Parts: sequence; C-alpha cells; structure tokens
Amino acid sequence: MRIVSGGIQHETNTFSHQPTTLADFERDSGCGPDFSGGQAVFDRYRNTGTIHGGYIDAADVLEFDLIPLICAKAQPSGVVESTAFDTILNLFLDRLSETPAVDGVLLDLHGAMVTAACDDGEAPFMEAVRERVGPDIPIIATLDLHANITQRMADACDVIIGFDTYPHVDMRARGREAGELLVRMIRGEVQPVQAYRQLPLLTMPPMQCTLREPMQSLMQNVFRMEDEPGVLTATVAMGFPFADISAAGVSCLVTTNNDAALAEKKVEELAGWLWDLRDELQPQLTPIDEMIEFAATHDGPIVYADGSDNPGGGAPCDGTVVLRALIEAKFQNAVVGILHDPETAALAHQAGVGATIEARVGGKTDDRHGTPIELPAYVRALCDGHFVHHGPMNQGVVGEFGPMALLLVGGVEVVVSSNRKQLLDREMLRVIGVTPEHRRLIVVKSAVHFRADFGECATHILDADTPGIHRPDYANYDYQNLRRPIYPLDNVTVDFGG
Repeated sequence: MRIVSGGIQHETNTFSHQPTTLADFERDSGCGPDFSGGQAVFDRYRNTGTIHGGYIDAADVLEFDLIPLICAKAQPSGVVESTAFDTILNLFLDRLSETPAVDGVLLDLHGAMVTAACDDGEAPFMEAVRERVGPDIPIIATLDLHANITQRMADACDVIIGFDTYPHVDMRARGREAGELLVRMIRGEVQPVQAYRQLPLLTMPPMQCTLREPMQSLMQNVFRMEDEPGVLTATVAMGFPFADISAAGVSCLVTTNNDAALAEKKVEELAGWLWDLRDELQPQLTPIDEMIEFAATHDGPIVYADGSDNPGGGAPCDGTVVLRALIEAKFQNAVVGILHDPETAALAHQAGVGATIEARVGGKTDDRHGTPIELPAYVRALCDGHFVHHGPMNQGVVGEFGPMALLLVGGVEVVVSSNRKQLLDREMLRVIGVTPEHRRLIVVKSAVHFRADFGECATHILDADTPGIHRPDYANYDYQNLRRPIYPLDNVTVDFGG
C-alpha cells in the first residue's frame, strides 16, 4: 500500500501589510530550500508532536509505504504571493505524477490560507490534487482548529479531520487518526460520507481555547459523538477571524460510515451546540494598568498574554506597548518576549555579554503595535537561538530563533530574536538563560498556545488589552469581504437542529 503525503501550511492575516513570499516558506519549512520530501521529512518529523509525526506513526504501525512529497510552511503573516503558492503546488503535483501506484493521499494543510489569487487558498490545492489522482483515490486532509473551512474544501476531499485542541497538542494524534482511517478506506472497510455546516458566527482566539470553558465541555460532547455507532469522526473549526474573506468563521463537519442521513443529523446537532454557546465565546481583556496593579500584589509567575501582537496569527511580534508601561512603572522581576528585532539582537552580539548598548527596541514593523523604545540596555546573555521544543506542542521539533539576546532594563528583562516565532514553549526562554518559573511576570507574544506549557507554572493568566492586528476585538477591523449577517457583528436568527 502506497500513500503519499504533504501540503502547504499558512495562516493568513489579511490585515497584515507583510506579504508572504517563497523565501518565507524556504526559511520556515526546515527541509531545505528545495522543499525536500522523502527522508528529509522523516528526519524532521519522526517522533514529533506534529501532523506528519502522526502520519509516520500510522505508517510504522500499519506497515504501509508513506511517501512524503513536500511539507512547506511559513510563519503566519499577510497574503501569500501567487509565485510562492504556485511553486509549492507545482512541486507537489510534479512529485505526485512521478510516484507510481498511489493508493491514497494525506494532505497536511492549515485551512486559513489566503493567496493573492484566491481567498480560499486550500481549495485550489485540494482540487488540483483531486484532478491529478482522479475520483477513486481517497484523500484525507488534516486542518487546523482555526481553519476557515469552505464547501469547496469539503467537496474536494473524502474526509477532513481538524485539530481537537487549542493549544494544538493533538496534532500527532490527528495525523495518526487520518492515516489509520485512510487505510481502512483503501481496504474497503469503511465508506465515509461527510456533512458540512458553516455557521454565521465569528469567535476570537482567547475563548477558542479548549483548556477553558465553554470549549472544554463542547469538545467532550464532540468526543462522545465520535463514539456513537456509525460516526467515524467529527470536527469543529472555530475559524480565523483576522482574515477579511467571505468564509471566515465557525464551521463543523461530521463523517459517518456510509450513512448520509446520520451525517446530516449529527452535523446539525453539532452546529446547534456551537450556536448555543455564541455569547460565552466572546473574550474579556485586562488593561495594562490593571495588570500591573494585579501583578504587583500577587505571587507569580503571572502570564500576561499579548495576543494582539501574536506572530502565530500574523502580527509582527515587535510591539512595545506593554514593555514601555513596565519600564515606566519600574516593575521588578518581569520578562517580555520574544520580540522580533534582528537589529537589536545583532547590536547586542557585537557588544558582547556585560556591555551596555544604546538600543532602539521594537516597533520597527508598523505603527500599530507601539513605537521603538530608545534606551540603554545591559546585555545579560546571548545565544544562537537553536532549541528543541520540550512542551506538549510541537514536541521534539527543532526550532531556530537565529541570534538571540537577553537585555536588562531596570527590573525588566527583554528577549529579542532574529527570527519571528510565537513564545509557546518554556524552552524558548530557557535557551537564553531565563527560568520562567522564577519570574513574577511573563509577558508572552501569544494568544493561547503558550497555555500548553506555561499553564503548568502560571499562578494567573490574563488576556491583554493591547493594540495590534491580532487584537481580539471586532471593532478593531474594517471587514469589507466577510459574509453578512454574522454574529456578533450583526443580529442573527438561526435555528440549527430545529
């Protein structure tokens, strides 16, 4: 049995002015500038907490030949340039054509990609693969919980399996599930029938977190549904609201074994559960001054999640609003990170540990996340930025920040890096000499993913009320292409399951 795998992953923030280029994919994919498949993918992802880690697990257990063709990804940012998308798609299709006797396809996609040519970035990829392999070869796609799933996507694949967790700690399990289900399809043991629903509903990242209510209880209901006779898998996609496209928002799918009526009944039931939670899924934010007052009188470590500047959602990750407030308040024993500031990192490396540099920190990308802070800063530590994820998310995957520096300004430590990455793993601070458990306050450039690892040590977690292109506040965005009416922007009446 021969199964090919691969795909392109990008979460596109259309409110970002930074286009996503082919060079971004070449830098972030980790399999060489030629997007090597085959052994390069096995070497990078075997025994890791990733979708391809799960594909490889399934291949090992079920003894099928897995042939990874390409695994391309770039950090979330603005619209993907057509040259980048076309190059990666054509590489995948060319390698697919060169692979004989393919029995099935596993597509490792995100679901919230927007390209210069198409708001629904994944659908053309899926459709091109379907056209190449024909109608009889089964295709399963794995998508992120933030996917803006469309009917085109659902029609192009036999099955879509979405992540069940946010933070995304179940990627390996979902990849394994996809591989196992595809084998059952190839053997003729099951005949999946998939039903899809899109809700007139937008939600923001903080309350999409499956470690807190109401998502925690919702997902328990989803798991119980998946245990019912005839149900093969169920997916809740909470959507990515920072994409001004028609399809942005919540959707769900249920796949049954050759029972279309059951699939329709169950997806309507699932949509109803989601709709009933619409008011509970709206976030509450804590202003900076309230956070500082709270942190000064409570034991740490307290985590302040600056999700508005979250690079995991396309933000520049060099915002200075919280840092400036902490410096002005003369706050003690705080660390802010990780700011994407190659210029400051290079200056610190030139000066060396123990030097004091005249720094111009952050605020270099745009004017929506704060202005640069000019100040003397003590260089406490330097490193090359090479680390391995130790936390539950992406466990085992090698990461590269490039040259990093730990700066000290009064009682505030600032971590700067040369590459833009979300702070979601304590190892990302340990690599530069910071022990997060020993800090009173940790300001993370992250919305939710940090909870997977930092949640174990945090005494309190507060969602930041800060400016930025990933701010969880609908008033921050001028939607022009989003379908309307949609809740909570509009009054909407709908009766799922009625």
